[in-house]
Amino acid sequence: MREELLAIIEKNSRIDLQELAAMLGVAEIDVVNELAALEREGIICGYHTLVNWENTSIEKVTALIEVRVTPQRGEGFDSIAERIYKYSEVSSVYLISGGYDLMVILEGKSLRDVSNFVSDKLSTLDSVLSTATHFILKKYKDHGTIMDQQKEDEREVFIP
Repeated sequence: MREELLAIIEKNSRIDLQELAAMLGVAEIDVVNELAALEREGIICGYHTLVNWENTSIEKVTALIEVRVTPQRGEGFDSIAERIYKYSEVSSVYLISGGYDLMVILEGKSLRDVSNFVSDKLSTLDSVLSTATHFILKKYKDHGTIMDQQKEDEREVFIP
């Protein structure tokens, strides 16, 4: 039940508990208890709403920052990752493979805000060797959700 429960709520955390219980073939109280256990164990870390900011009047810029760092003796990448994720502008930090060590996802009000953060805060940290900034220009799919549903062409096909 646990794996199936997690798969369902990962796609829709607002699903009705009664509906969730029916989908899993268990009692509603069992779902409530399992969700509470998953939260206590740190498996469920939070619940989020996916917003398509392009459909609002709010200006928001998202950037992916690749960061090359010098790992700290005895701590590896954890200590520098923690310093980075404590900034409010940072929405995510990942340890990655390849030419860079960390992927930092950053949100700001403008390109300038993001650029200033990278040059004034991120690049000045002791362990940071280099950064590469990539601005997200458009999201097509995010967290498994298609962001810009294309309307199907309703024209009739004419075959002579």
